[in-house]
Order: sequence, then C-alpha cells, then structure tokens
Amino acid sequence: MNAQHPIVLLPSSDARLAAAILSAVPDAKVAAINGAVVAGQAAGKYVPGTPRARVWAFVDWVMPECSGLEMCRRIRSSAETRDAHITMVLEPGADEARRRALDAGADDYVIGPLGVETILQRLGAASHENGHQAEAGKRLRSGELSVDLAAFQARYKGRPLPLRPTEFRLLAHFMENPDRVQSREALIETLGKDAGGIDVRTVDVWVGRLRRGLRAGGVPDPLRTVRSLGYVMDSADR
Repeated sequence: MNAQHPIVLLPSSDARLAAAILSAVPDAKVAAINGAVVAGQAAGKYVPGTPRARVWAFVDWVMPECSGLEMCRRIRSSAETRDAHITMVLEPGADEARRRALDAGADDYVIGPLGVETILQRLGAASHENGHQAEAGKRLRSGELSVDLAAFQARYKGRPLPLRPTEFRLLAHFMENPDRVQSREALIETLGKDAGGIDVRTVDVWVGRLRRGLRAGGVPDPLRTVRSLGYVMDSADR
C-alpha cells in the first residue's frame, strides 16, 4: 500500500465513525482491531523494501478480547504496525492510566468518547498540518542530521533514524525553528494535540523518546532543556 494512503485502526466497528473518516480522507483504509484481529492483520502485510503505510491506531483502555495495554504491545511488536501512532482512549481522571499507556508504547491519549475530530487531528487532516503538506518536497538539515518531509524520514550521515511519527514531527519542528525555546504547551499545539487533554509532562516523554531514537542512530543530542521553559535545538554551527 502506498505510504500516502493512511490506515486508521479503530477499537470497535463503528460504521458511522468510519464513514465520517472516509468522507474527510477518501483514500484512507479503516479497520477495527481487537484481540482476535491483531493490528498487523488489519493493517495488511508489509513487504520489505516498499514504503510503509502510515498507521494511526486508537485503542480503548479495555478492549473486547484483551487490555488496551496489551494491544499497545502487540501493535509495537508487529512489523506492519510498529511505527504506528497509537492513541489510548481513557476515562476522565485516569492519571495513572496515562502513565501506564505511555509506558506501554502509546504516543498520546485522549479522554473518551472517541470522535471524528480527534481522529482527523491525528491524521493531519486538520488545518494546522497543511503547512507541511504544502511543503511536501522540503528537506531540512542541521549539520549531518537531515529530515525529508516528503519521505517522512530522518537521517544521520545518510543512515535512517528509528523515529516514530510523533518523534519525527517533533524533530522536524525543532529543525524548522532552531535557537528558539519551545514551551511544552506550544509543542502540544504544534503536534495537533488537545491542549486541554494532554498533561504537559507528556511532552517530556515525547522528547525523551526523540532523544533515545537519535542516540540509537549515533546522533549527539541536539536538544537542550531550558529549565521551567521548555526545549531548544541549538544550531549545528553554534
């Protein structure tokens, strides 16, 4: 499947929700996942050497056949969906559940019920994502670190970096705005998340994952923590 055709995995079969998604994103593939239909099967077989389809998975805290935490682990362990963007759907006030969801591999979380606006935000169909779509051929560079927005790929010294969608978008944003401190609240908005539903401490988890992904590729940490303010990426020539 072409990487430009997004795959949306929902926690249940909801014909009206699926129809609303397809109305806004006609080339999307929408499927339901549960313990019996593993995410990899729903996403389709991945053929090595071909572009990976971008996958957005929405997982309930309690799934019909297994826990949401277990489903996160299954998604991350499947070759077809290991790079998926996973959003955990939680009940109000579930502070401990937020931490456990992130620990299990979720990228973020929302307070249920799950609606089409939340899904379209994650797919980048909302207006805040249009800038990157318009600049699809743009490449960013900082020293030997580069980002290809069209290919959705970051490289260091020519070698691909193991970054998931949230970490990739964070890196691209830092590289587009070097030497400027980014507050946690601004980063939440940049990623198209619901600022009222995401704890600012979650940004620290995202940045931590980005740093680990960069280290895994041999990249010296380009990010600097500014106490009480946020994070900044210093120019490579500083």
